[in-house]
Amino acid sequence: MPFNSFFMGGFECSTHRDAVGRRLDLIASTRHDEFAEQDYQRLRNINITCCRDGLRWHLIETEPFRYDFASVKNQIAAIRKTGVQVVWDFFHYGFPDDVDIFGEYFIERFAAFSRAAAEFLTSELGGNLFACPVNEISFFSWAAGEVGRFYPCVRRRGNELKRQLVRASTAATCAIKSVSPASVFIATDPAIHVVSKSGSQDRLLAAERYRLAQFEAFDMLIGRKYPELGGSPDLVDVIGLNYYFHNQWHFPNRVKIARGNDLYRPLSEILVEYHERYDKPILIAETGIEDDERPSWFRYVCEQAAIAERRGAELNGICLYPIVNHPGWADDRHCRNGLWDYSDDDGYREIYEPLASEISYQQRLLSRTFAA
Repeated sequence: MPFNSFFMGGFECSTHRDAVGRRLDLIASTRHDEFAEQDYQRLRNINITCCRDGLRWHLIETEPFRYDFASVKNQIAAIRKTGVQVVWDFFHYGFPDDVDIFGEYFIERFAAFSRAAAEFLTSELGGNLFACPVNEISFFSWAAGEVGRFYPCVRRRGNELKRQLVRASTAATCAIKSVSPASVFIATDPAIHVVSKSGSQDRLLAAERYRLAQFEAFDMLIGRKYPELGGSPDLVDVIGLNYYFHNQWHFPNRVKIARGNDLYRPLSEILVEYHERYDKPILIAETGIEDDERPSWFRYVCEQAAIAERRGAELNGICLYPIVNHPGWADDRHCRNGLWDYSDDDGYREIYEPLASEISYQQRLLSRTFAA
């Protein structure tokens, strides 16, 4: 297992512009940029020594091909102090305002940024990098290129954007490898299940095509599909699957399938399918839920991971995402989906004890199943 701990914490680091042009910056709005050391130390205090965190490209590239890493200085200092291992997101939805994401220039700019970031991180921290070059290629392509919810807010160009992001990811991976050849690369996308209750054969086939689309970005990244995009098996070390309570739905109305419903597919089956398809280690890279269901959801995911492991899937970790509560993307509401709450001015965050107890229990329970 390449990660320092099986359980991880993920710091929400989205930086996209929404449909009305507002720039989000979840690292800033959760004050993680201010209190990174306290945040990392809290993880260590509960025996979690690995986390997901992010670089904010739009703040770092102040002018084309000119980089200022001041925005990440507190995270770097905190890593030195605490020794927490970080899996870095290089692109978590946001990019500089002057770049056309559909243009060739986007590929050039992102690859150059990724190389510069890799040089900075290795010079500051040493060792090999753990990187997710582009987070959730399929989801971002749908949100930004198919239904117009994220900037650039276009419609019916999702497939075009997906191929563009694959090209960007492969170029960035090669750029990072040129600096740190032994880096570990994680490709992430939502793991979903889609069904139709219709008796129509056309509807059933359409639902299955939609379900199978979850594999497209991974297939492109490893060169199995559209190899001209630059994909190759050696560019993906770990398959990262983001799995939430809303990841199963009916086609075409997207009504959620509730856990416990006869049509709900056990997460363990989904994990095994990914294992059989790619034969690569799997990381549950994001999972969580809001409010009082947090402990029971985490328990379910852990139980299903253990089942999948017994069936031959290689699980490298489970990342609670987010690890701290954050303002909602669309309405700034207080999303209580983390282990810790908003920070006060001294960096203190109140812990959600029921979830903390469940994490502690699962750490003890799964320590043998998922031994390093």
